[in-house]
Amino acid sequence: MEIKHGFDSNYRYVLVAARRARQLQGGSQPLVNTHSAKACRVAQDELDAGLVGYQEKPKAIVEERPRNTLLS
Repeated sequence: MEIKHGFDSNYRYVLVAARRARQLQGGSQPLVNTHSAKACRVAQDELDAGLVGYQEKPKAIVEERPRNTLLS
């Protein structure tokens, strides 16, 4: 299975499709005309058309603390 365009992994593609499918099941309108009535397939069609994407959250910056050293 090849990685879909616009995604860094197939796992992320599945996560985004699942979240969009939940939105569709909750009443959101589809962004594409499709032959399928299943929310999961409609979400995949929207992703393949490039109409739905994702944004990565900024990673938290962790500052290192100075280590305590014992002085003799």
